[in-house]
Amino acid sequence: MSISSEHKPLGKQVTGSLHTLSPIVELNVGGEMYTTTLSTLKKHPGSKLAEMFTGQPKLRTDSEGRFFIDRPGTYFKYILEYLRSNQVPTQCIQDVYKEALFYDIEPLIKQLEDSPQIFGEIVARRQFLARVPNYSENIELMIRIARAEAVASRQSSVIVCVVRTEEDAARCQDALNSLDMDKKSVVKFGPWKAVPSISDLLDCIQMDVEAKGYKISFQPHVAEKGFRFKSHDFFYKFLFTWW
Repeated sequence: MSISSEHKPLGKQVTGSLHTLSPIVELNVGGEMYTTTLSTLKKHPGSKLAEMFTGQPKLRTDSEGRFFIDRPGTYFKYILEYLRSNQVPTQCIQDVYKEALFYDIEPLIKQLEDSPQIFGEIVARRQFLARVPNYSENIELMIRIARAEAVASRQSSVIVCVVRTEEDAARCQDALNSLDMDKKSVVKFGPWKAVPSISDLLDCIQMDVEAKGYKISFQPHVAEKGFRFKSHDFFYKFLFTWW
């Protein structure tokens, strides 16, 4: 790419107009190098990516004069392939979707949202979890409790109470009152008004905790002697394994 010397120092912002540059553009995206054309990058005028290369330059360059974008370079190849040939990626769908959102490439976003992976996550799973009160907060609470109990241990456990209906919530509270332990350490999920079952919610909890990098499993909680209810109706033990 033909670039004057003032563009080359590391971290310097490009001056002048992009219209004076060669139509061939070299990019450094998170350490991955790409070569393409201005017309490809500006294919969708309303996108954030097109705006980066329209009018007054808004990007910095690396030490070799390549335009630098501080995003994961691995997935940019899928973005670039779509811009070149309208080919919707079939790999790394979740990660490419995040990048499509960042670059605001609306046609690609819509097509990815029609894929089974994104459709299932956004339309089905997220919509369900949005109906479970305090779901995200409870996930974080589980992790805090597990970490607090992990001192000098290979594993730590968190007791979770899962109730689907208001009636079950009342019964669960009665069970909690008879539970011989610190009730603050029991994390309660539900009730909710949606089709998915308790087992579906348990799978979601495991999936989202594992997505944060933790190794976790769960099983019905077996109550201690004297417990007045069938504990497996509501209570589950989530086991965090640390090493």
